[in-house]
Amino acid sequence: MVRRKVHGYLRRLLALDDTPERIALAFAIGVFLAFSPLLGLHTIIGVGISFLFGLNRVAVLLGVFINNPWTLVPIYTAATYLGGIFVGFPSSASLPDFGWRQVWTAAYWFELAHQWRVLMPTVLGSSILAILSALLSYPLALYVVRNGKGWLPHKHAS
Repeated sequence: MVRRKVHGYLRRLLALDDTPERIALAFAIGVFLAFSPLLGLHTIIGVGISFLFGLNRVAVLLGVFINNPWTLVPIYTAATYLGGIFVGFPSSASLPDFGWRQVWTAAYWFELAHQWRVLMPTVLGSSILAILSALLSYPLALYVVRNGKGWLPHKHAS
């Protein structure tokens, strides 16, 4: 199942009508956004950037969708831990009350914003991960786009 999904994504990336460099750049920008601290805005910003700079939307969105419901928790856990190494970890006493009902209220988010020290490790860590993952994904995507067509099994007509 996972292997089939990966092959599907690779097929889409390899079938794009653009230069390998531009596809890799668009993908790397999407990966940057996927790891960025702008949670909830990744897709909107990705589409906006692709229109603004004339980048391939599919390549940007393939990069953005690295952050999805299955990877969200590991990405932001790693980001918070990495940021905490640099700026320290907030005590649990400084966190606002957490409950699903509170999360959907503006008051919760205003309270969280007033407690910047709670957000700082996540913002710093995800920014570091965004830069590093984008820098690593560009040459990897460029290599895959240039050389990957022979790696995928051929689809058989039924």
